[in-house]
Amino acid sequence: MISKPDKNKTRAKRHARVRGKISGTSECPRLNVFRSNKNIYAQVIDDVAGVTLASASTLDKEVSDDASKTEQAASVGALVAKRAVAAGKKEVVFDRGGYLYHGRVAALAEAARENGLEF
Repeated sequence: MISKPDKNKTRAKRHARVRGKISGTSECPRLNVFRSNKNIYAQVIDDVAGVTLASASTLDKEVSDDASKTEQAASVGALVAKRAVAAGKKEVVFDRGGYLYHGRVAALAEAARENGLEF
């Protein structure tokens, strides 16, 4: 019997491969994205110091519950960008977390770019 590959396991392998190549520094932190079935989370991380500089998710009260998932992802991108710029970080490296740059992940990235982050 042929078994289907575990999608999250293959995503984690892709993410580990990407993380071997990119890393966030204090000058240029990493904008990490995690997407679950219900929510989307974004963090701006300094990997050298091991600190999260800014974060946002659909669980924040600033994000509307009655919007579509793509619209929620866009508002999370805008929110994390505003928080990162307020923390003094304008230039980041984008880590899509092993997901395709499509749909919710792309909406989050575009909204972050429009609100002041450069990547």
